[in-house]
Amino acid sequence: MVSKQPFSRRILIAFVLMTVLVSGLFSLSIVAVVHVIEEHLVSEELNRELNTVLHEDIKHGISPRLDTSTRFFASDLPDYPIPEQYAGLPEGFNEVVEGDRAFYVFVQEINGNTYQLVQEQHEFEAREQALYSVVLAGFLLTVVGAWGLGLVMARKVMAPISRLAQQVRHRDQLHTLAPPLAPDYPDDEIGQLAAAFDSTLGQVRQSLERERLFTSDVSHELRTPLMVIASSCELLAEATLLPREREQLQRIARASEEMRELVQTFLQLARGKTNETAFVADSSLAQVASEQIERWEPMFKDKGLAFQCQQEGSDSGLYNPTFLGTVMANLLRNALHYTEHGFVRLVLEDGGFRVEDSGSGIPLAQHEQIFQPFVRGNQARGEGLGLGLSLVKRICAKQGWGISVHSQAAGGTCFNVTFTQAAEEVLTSL
Repeated sequence: MVSKQPFSRRILIAFVLMTVLVSGLFSLSIVAVVHVIEEHLVSEELNRELNTVLHEDIKHGISPRLDTSTRFFASDLPDYPIPEQYAGLPEGFNEVVEGDRAFYVFVQEINGNTYQLVQEQHEFEAREQALYSVVLAGFLLTVVGAWGLGLVMARKVMAPISRLAQQVRHRDQLHTLAPPLAPDYPDDEIGQLAAAFDSTLGQVRQSLERERLFTSDVSHELRTPLMVIASSCELLAEATLLPREREQLQRIARASEEMRELVQTFLQLARGKTNETAFVADSSLAQVASEQIERWEPMFKDKGLAFQCQQEGSDSGLYNPTFLGTVMANLLRNALHYTEHGFVRLVLEDGGFRVEDSGSGIPLAQHEQIFQPFVRGNQARGEGLGLGLSLVKRICAKQGWGISVHSQAAGGTCFNVTFTQAAEEVLTSL
């Protein structure tokens, strides 16, 4: 399973674990060496003292000249009987624990007789315990130091990666004149990663530029035939036509107008920030709503739906009429297609508007997916491809507006557009 820990934390953990392993092995080695040296040195010392007692003191009838912490015992000397707890010990160095006291016992066999030197080891144990405490303190300090040093090293290692991530994340990287990233880094793994980003970003820039040019060119080319269609409709409207013919002419004129607005919308989206005049905001919410009401109210009445426009607040902002009109028109068209009976309501608020309907509604699981391209509801209507709400989402992101959808308690759907939202919600890449 791939670890989901941050890379800097994994560096820190690896650094600390390596330090714990090395320091732990070193500390255990010190303890082992102390035990080996303890047995070797104490054995030699006790052996020397025992030989001195046997060959110098006992041989000349002198009492063993030993310090107060050392005692002499012999199996053939009644004055120095071997205590029961020391009987049967093997020859050589032994360590005997009696309760909370420990003794070194050195045993030597000479001509079938057993001789022992017993020495209390509390002094050595105290020094040994002090040594162990120093080793433990050193181990803990090493781990703490490794943690601090690991934090510093992790930051240093991650600094170029974090810098590269910020550069890649910056929206200006999609600009065609954005400088390459690789020259800012050495020819190492980070440099190779920056070069890979340069390659990928270059392909993305080319794709975006092709899309922009295609959208702009198509939009420009479509304006001429649309103008011809609109002019022809105006001329035909002045002629004497049958009711059926006039109805068809109105449909053609209406479709031509919608196409013209879509072309204008795509053209402005394609211009991006290269032409600020594309984003002139000179229309109020009420003005745009009035135009949309005039266009859509007859279609709602023809379908037998009650269309209402309510004012729940006074909005004083000015907006781009093309973008706001496209958003509102797509939401009203969506309500028209998915509402068979009941009502459609346009509610104007201070800082936004709502479009409510009594239609079939949208399942909760599809509330997020419905704004994706080519996604349509389970009860799709008309001949659309599922791009209307995607276009609405794109325009809202472009303008820094918020859009949400929720189901109403009595049935139907409510789309809510707000003209102000948190900054982090505005940074949606188009």
